[in-house]
Amino acid sequence: MERLSGMDATFLYLETPAGHMHVAMTGIYDASTMPGGYSFETIKQTIGERVPLVPPFRRRLVEVPFNLHHPVWIEDPDFDLDAHVHRVVCPAPGGRRELARLAGQIASTPIDRTRPLWEAWVIEGLKHDRFGFIAKVHHATIDGSGGAELMTALFDLDPSGREVDVEPVAVEHVPSDLELLSYAALSKAKRLGDAAGLIGRTAQSVTNVVTGIRNPERRHGAVPLTAPRTPMNASITPDRSVAFARVSLDEVKAVKEALGVKVNDVILAICSGTLRHYLKGIDALPEEPLLAVCPVSVRTEDERHSQGNKVSAMFTSLATDIEDPFERIQAIANSTAGAKEDHNAVGARTLTDWAEWATPRTFGLAARLYSSMNLANSHRPIHNLVISNVPGPPFPLYMSGAEMVATYPMGPIMDGAGLNITVMSYRENVDIGYLGCTDLVPDIWDIADATSVAFDEIKQAVAELDPTITKAPAPVTTTRTSTSNGRRSATDR
Repeated sequence: MERLSGMDATFLYLETPAGHMHVAMTGIYDASTMPGGYSFETIKQTIGERVPLVPPFRRRLVEVPFNLHHPVWIEDPDFDLDAHVHRVVCPAPGGRRELARLAGQIASTPIDRTRPLWEAWVIEGLKHDRFGFIAKVHHATIDGSGGAELMTALFDLDPSGREVDVEPVAVEHVPSDLELLSYAALSKAKRLGDAAGLIGRTAQSVTNVVTGIRNPERRHGAVPLTAPRTPMNASITPDRSVAFARVSLDEVKAVKEALGVKVNDVILAICSGTLRHYLKGIDALPEEPLLAVCPVSVRTEDERHSQGNKVSAMFTSLATDIEDPFERIQAIANSTAGAKEDHNAVGARTLTDWAEWATPRTFGLAARLYSSMNLANSHRPIHNLVISNVPGPPFPLYMSGAEMVATYPMGPIMDGAGLNITVMSYRENVDIGYLGCTDLVPDIWDIADATSVAFDEIKQAVAELDPTITKAPAPVTTTRTSTSNGRRSATDR
C-alpha cells in the first residue's frame, strides 16, 4: 500500500465529466519487421510479459473513507489483461487522419478507476503493412518523464526482443476501512511536521519573487490570467479531436544553433506560428500574445527512474502578436528565459510541496462545480493552452519486433483551455500531437497542417542569415538590425 503524492492525487481531483485527466500516445509500427508476421496475440503477450516491469500497470486505487486523505495504490488482486488490451480495425483507407479519428474517440472516454489506470489499443488496418498502438494512462500515475520510462519497459532496441526476467509480484489484500483510516491519520500527522519548513520556504520564495519584480534588469515570463480570449478558450465538453504533425529534428537544431536559442524555444516558435496561421484563418487572432503553460520536470537525479508526477509549470508568452518570425522567436526566447528565472525564484518544488495539502473533498467538489457551471466562460483565461516538450530516444524502438515509425503524444485539456500540444522527438524527427475539444476546435487538422507552413517561415527567416542553414546544423552567431526600408539585414555572421 502506497499513498499517492499530493501532485498525483491532484490529477484525480481535477477530473470532471468533461475534463479527462489522462495522457496518451499514438504510435505507428511497421509490421513487416515482426518475426513471423503481424499477430495481435503476440503483441498482447508482450504487453502481459512487461506488465510486472511497470508498477502503474499493476496498481489500482483505493479511496480512503470520508476522503480523509489522498487515495492509496495497491497491487490489483484481480488484474485481468483482457480488460486493458483491446483491438480495433481502422476505417479505410487507414491513413493518419483515420488513425487520429480513432485516437480522438479513445481519448474522449475516462479511464475506469476500479482497475489499474491504463488502456492499450492495437489499431489494425493501417496502410503500408502498419498498425497503430494507442496507450492511454491516467496523469495521476505518470508525467512526461515517467512516460519515457514506460517506453523503456515496453519496447525493445532490436526486432529480436529481449528476455524479461521479473520476480512474481506479491498479491496485496484490499485494505479495510480501519486500515485506511489509521494509515491516513499517521500520514497526516507526519505531514504536520513538515508544515513549518514549507511555510518558511514559501516565505523565502515570495521574497525572491518580489525582489525580482523590483529589479528592472531581470527578465520575466508571462503572468497567469492575462491571456487573451480565443475560440478555444471556453468551457470544454467531453469529445476530443486529434491531429498529427512532424518536422525535422536536424532542422530544429540548425535553427537553434543559428539563433543561439534553446530547442524548446524553436518548438514554441513553431507552435506560435502555427496558431497565428490558424487563428488568422478564422479571423480570431487577438492583438495580445497567446500565453502557454509549459510543464517542467523537477525530478532529481535520484528520482530519475521513479514513477508519479514530479512537475512544475512555467508561464511563457508565444509572441503571436509579432508578425516577423525572427523577432517572434527572439521574444519567445526572452520570455522563456524570464519564466525560468521566475520559476527558480518561486522554487522548483514549491508547487509539488503545496499539492500535498490539497483537500480531496473540497478540491474535487470545486473542480466539478467550476466545470458544471461553465465558469471558465466568465473570466479571462488563466492561459490559452498547454505545450509540453518531451525528449524521446534518438534510436529505433520495437514492439514485438515491429519497428516504431512515429509516436505522437497527447496531453489533457482543461476548462478554459481547449487545446493541448505535446511534442516528442524520436530519431531524426519531432512528432507533434494536437488534442482539442471538438466543440471548441472543430478543425484541428487545419492547425496541424499549418505546422509545416510555420516552420518554413522560420527557416526562411534564418536562411536570410545563412542560406545553408536548412541543409545542415552549423553554429552561427547572429544579430540583425533594421534597415531604412524596414527589412532586416544580417551582421556578424
